[in-house]
Amino acid sequence: MTLLKNIAQTVQQVAEAISYAIGIEVEIVDKELTVIGGTGLYAEKLGQKEEFGELEGNFLYARVLRTGQTAVVEEAQKDLLYDHLAVDGETKELAEICTPIKVGQKIIGIIGLVAFEKKQQIHLIQKQESMVSFVERMADLLAAKATQNQFLRQVEKTKNEMITILETIHEGMLAVNGQGYVTCCNAIAKNLLKRSRTEIIGKHLSIVMPNTLALEIMKTGKGYTEEEEIIKFENKSYRFIVTAKPIQEEEKTSGIVISFRDVAEAEKLAYNINQRKIKYTFDDIIGESDRITKVKNQALQVARGSSTVLITGESGTGKELFARAVHYASVRQNGPFISVNCGAIPDTLLESELFGYENGAFTGAKNKGKVGKFELADGGTIFLDEVGDLPLHLQVKLLHVLQNRCFERIGGNKTIFVDVRVIAATNKNLEEMIAQNHYREDLYYRLSVIPLKIPSLRERPEDIPLLMTHFLKKYNDFMEKDIEGFSERVKEIYRIYDWPGNVRELENAVEYGVNMTFTNEIQIEAVPPRVRKSDNNLDMNIPNISLQEQVKEFEKEILIKKIAKYGDSKDGKLAISKELNISRATLYRKLAEYRISRS
Repeated sequence: MTLLKNIAQTVQQVAEAISYAIGIEVEIVDKELTVIGGTGLYAEKLGQKEEFGELEGNFLYARVLRTGQTAVVEEAQKDLLYDHLAVDGETKELAEICTPIKVGQKIIGIIGLVAFEKKQQIHLIQKQESMVSFVERMADLLAAKATQNQFLRQVEKTKNEMITILETIHEGMLAVNGQGYVTCCNAIAKNLLKRSRTEIIGKHLSIVMPNTLALEIMKTGKGYTEEEEIIKFENKSYRFIVTAKPIQEEEKTSGIVISFRDVAEAEKLAYNINQRKIKYTFDDIIGESDRITKVKNQALQVARGSSTVLITGESGTGKELFARAVHYASVRQNGPFISVNCGAIPDTLLESELFGYENGAFTGAKNKGKVGKFELADGGTIFLDEVGDLPLHLQVKLLHVLQNRCFERIGGNKTIFVDVRVIAATNKNLEEMIAQNHYREDLYYRLSVIPLKIPSLRERPEDIPLLMTHFLKKYNDFMEKDIEGFSERVKEIYRIYDWPGNVRELENAVEYGVNMTFTNEIQIEAVPPRVRKSDNNLDMNIPNISLQEQVKEFEKEILIKKIAKYGDSKDGKLAISKELNISRATLYRKLAEYRISRS
């Protein structure tokens, strides 16, 4: 919309005022040749185009728009370039003064003073100088009004943008004037303060946020960032993280902007952001054996619901990996995934870790309390690893949470309701523990609504090569190496080894091999000692190969050890050739044949 269209009402009022003052009809068009204001005949043409809207035409208005100069037409009916109607002999106008409306160097429209009667024509010509001066002042008036309107519209737009920003951010925002009264607040602020806008705006900051540190800013002029504050109001306490900045005007503090958020929500957000960096899906679970494929399919089916899941399996089978995959395949995937290792936290601290505590709940507690893992997991999933290590008194509380989806913090009396899916895991036999009175039977049945048993690595040996390749690529990338694979001897060792530590132990073995290998292939000497010593009859299990191949394999292993000992410098190779009693030429040939290098 053009600047004149934005002030169309004012334009019409100016046109009528000019016409009334000088007794001549007035037409005002914008830069697109649209009639915005007019009197007499022109009042009926509002919204229509003059000169067919042809801005590149040669008629009067188009020329003035291009030149930016006032034009005077004394004999309109004789001027073929006055108006298109003059060409057809239909022109009724006798004379006209036409002046541009300018904003800076930009032309935004035209004012035309038009004579339709002989008397008006004579008056227009005789008073031409004063008429031009008058209409140019009117043009300046309209330009000023258009500029002001444009500015106000921009201010309104900026204001609306700021309001949108304030209502979009996830923090409470308050604006305070120089006298300490709140002038603005967003929706988050009123929700956090548990008050309406009318109870906040216009009230002094000392009433809205009693004892806040921000009250000192008007005196000191110094703001602060991320300070934890306890705001007490009507016998209630609110814990906020507050940032307050002064508004400086002529080196004086003229106001304050305060942003704040709930401590519990901030802790939740920080934890969730950190946890979302570790996002797994079922595609991250390596294996194509029937056993692992069956469990993955079961877990994918389980992910669609919200029932409690108990994952069992030996240590190192990937129980947490399955738990994360279930979470990120569920409708809760955008919520938090909170992992707690119940076996790694002392019994005295585990309850506060799970359920949090209030201010001064026990000796050594934080002054401002703590949010528990169940609160952090609200709207998402909590993974309780090593749940078999829970002490009996916590088993009772966990059972209560599973049944009622609520709890109280230590030292608190407020019931906290949570929407949390529980996935538990253990490598212990809970049924045996129940028989020995070490585990509650009712809790076991609550946890094992949907049981998932993860197979051990020895139960799916066909997945070992896939896992070896996967971990080799991982540690090649991590250590910037280019190891191509494993020798046949190492493959066989890994195939027959029992892997009591399962996938975790296999990964550690591959990482060890990548660290200890200086060739393009992981050899026997780069196998962890515990794995090498696992089978005294290992040599009897090596696949049938010719004597010549076995000799080459043995020779290669010797050279690798010597390179590791002496290095592959010129002096190192000289020492190796002397120790093995072979020429340097033979040594170089064999190193090249076996592609052995320390780098």
